[in-house]
Amino acid sequence: MRARSSSEPMRAATARASYENPALVRAPLFQSLAEKLAEDRRWVVLDIGAVRPETVAVLSDFRCRLDIADLGQAIDALAASTEDSRLDDFVAALPVAKNPEPIDVVLTWDYLNYLERDGLAALMAAIAQRCRRGALVHALIVYSERLMQQQPGEFVPADAGHILERSTVKADRIAPRYSPDDLTRCMPGYQTERVRLLANGMQEYLFKVG
Repeated sequence: MRARSSSEPMRAATARASYENPALVRAPLFQSLAEKLAEDRRWVVLDIGAVRPETVAVLSDFRCRLDIADLGQAIDALAASTEDSRLDDFVAALPVAKNPEPIDVVLTWDYLNYLERDGLAALMAAIAQRCRRGALVHALIVYSERLMQQQPGEFVPADAGHILERSTVKADRIAPRYSPDDLTRCMPGYQTERVRLLANGMQEYLFKVG
């Protein structure tokens, strides 16, 4: 499957998320990633979040090894690291992947929204070093809304084509709302393959390790 390159989001309807019930949103780029995983080969997948039964259930349909970095509690410390030397030491100590095999797919969910530019750049540079050339990275970036949840990790796959936002708490943290240009500057080792604007106002990204 050939991905169409784009640096701007395609047209999509946007809607403010309801906080009364978990919100289900169609995620076409996650679906395209699942279609890629269906190819008859073995894949190494890195999830930078915590282990989620929903993720395990979706990926169990494919020939893949799932590595869990569980960076949730490290995000605040990474974001607070302001000195370059301290930031480099901190990133070097992160469990980016315990498996020495090169990574084929990275799932970042909404975690990148919770990092300042320097921390984001340092983390993604460390991940790129563990990736196979051409590896794909999926991300959800807050775009239309000014606020986001206090903590990352509120998104899980409902199936191969939909993502569920499980939080029912009103968002009250200022979102950085990174643009495609912001992410390009923070992630020089990556190419933006595709961007889609989702119905919940987030931008869904698929990057490729260059």
